[in-house]
Amino acid sequence: MRILYVTSEAFPLIKTGGLADVSGSLPAAFRHLGEDVRLLIPGYPQVLSKLRNTRPLLDLKWLPMVGNVRLVLGEMPETGVPVIAVDLPQLYVRDGGPYLDPQGHEWADNPLRFGTLSRIAAILASKASPLSDWIPDVVHCNDWQCGLTPAYMHYSGSPCAKSVLGVHNLAFQGNFPAEWVDRLGLPHEGFSINGFEYYGQLSFLKAGVFYSDSIATVSPTYAHEIQTAEYGFGLQGLLATRSKDIHGILNGIDTDEWDPAQDAHLPQTYDSRSLNKKEAVKLALQQRLSLNQDADVPLLGVVSRLTSQKGLDLFLKCAVPLLDQGCQIAVLGGGDPALEQGFLQLAHAHPQQVSVTIGYNEPLSHLIMAGTDIFIMPSRFEPCGLNQMYGLRYGTPPVVRRTGGLADSVHNTTATSLANNSANGFVFDLPNTKELLTTIQRALSSYGNKVEWRQIQQNGMAVDLSWDHSAQEYLNIYRSLM
Repeated sequence: MRILYVTSEAFPLIKTGGLADVSGSLPAAFRHLGEDVRLLIPGYPQVLSKLRNTRPLLDLKWLPMVGNVRLVLGEMPETGVPVIAVDLPQLYVRDGGPYLDPQGHEWADNPLRFGTLSRIAAILASKASPLSDWIPDVVHCNDWQCGLTPAYMHYSGSPCAKSVLGVHNLAFQGNFPAEWVDRLGLPHEGFSINGFEYYGQLSFLKAGVFYSDSIATVSPTYAHEIQTAEYGFGLQGLLATRSKDIHGILNGIDTDEWDPAQDAHLPQTYDSRSLNKKEAVKLALQQRLSLNQDADVPLLGVVSRLTSQKGLDLFLKCAVPLLDQGCQIAVLGGGDPALEQGFLQLAHAHPQQVSVTIGYNEPLSHLIMAGTDIFIMPSRFEPCGLNQMYGLRYGTPPVVRRTGGLADSVHNTTATSLANNSANGFVFDLPNTKELLTTIQRALSSYGNKVEWRQIQQNGMAVDLSWDHSAQEYLNIYRSLM
């Protein structure tokens, strides 16, 4: 199969969140299974500088509002997955991130930046594609940034490929003023309830949901949740009408990039048979973060966007009681200014017990994942989540709320799950401080029982978190469409 995988970010080229991890590893899994996959991504400076063996591919003529566009063909470092980068400096070469300017505001022309990406994907999937020797069978487009792709394909009148929309987080929908319909060359007939209109706005994500041939979410539980009022963010009615086309496939992780037995970011590697070596990583982490060095003190870790979605306001509220009983806390992330300030104030008040690093730091995220004892992820909703899987992989049992992919990947520790060796973390139901604190206390109680804790760690490390099974499920969807 020829698969065009369209994304706005992909690790290790550029990353803001879990979409990048998936976009870096799932196409590699397809390639490993013998499929002919190419990744389409904006030509940010970071992307163009990291691609290997780049060469001009072709020029597209007269796209709306941008004119001529050059496409560059290269390869992913390490995996060798072919990458088509949209080399359009006027849209993609800027200070700041893929979506936000240096002040943290959305780029005003984001509709054009990602509408252009979607249009190019549709052009490459059409009978009139200038890339005549490689026309895809399936276009897999991800999240709102690529959501117009199925709409452009539908109205092209000559799509050769089937379209699959990957929904990683329904909360981000890409809704913009109606004036963008004309500016992006979309037909007026599509600006209706049966199309890409959403309460008087143009919705990139609704376009993908409405026009795609199939919809894939990133966990089985989330596939059901998005069809409810609580998690549907206004699209639950449309999604319910497409229920038979929605597939929930739990993400995998890159088990080479995230492997405590060969992780170059760690001062000491280890595996499930040498978990005693994890202590050296913990001490190194404590030293790096200027925390009291004590291998016996429970060290709680957070690597996350600091937002209410992630439930970290709940964790902040129960932090002091945990510190009072001797715990340490290591936080890495950024987001809501009020939450950032709250955690920084906590660190200032407890300098030898709490460390807070604001921003993105890939090496430190590996060190925290390996060096902490318990990983905290109390999300109010979580389509899939990857960090809880990294915790399992690194022998750092997670505390999570029962939602989305967290419910599908973390098995609560009980007498029964201990007996059948499925216990690998700690799960609670209601998003409130009391339940979170009670669940962390349960985890601390198990941490105090060395035999039980080692069993929980090893259970988590034994889970198959690779992409092999999930990638095959995606291929099954593609083949059913063809």
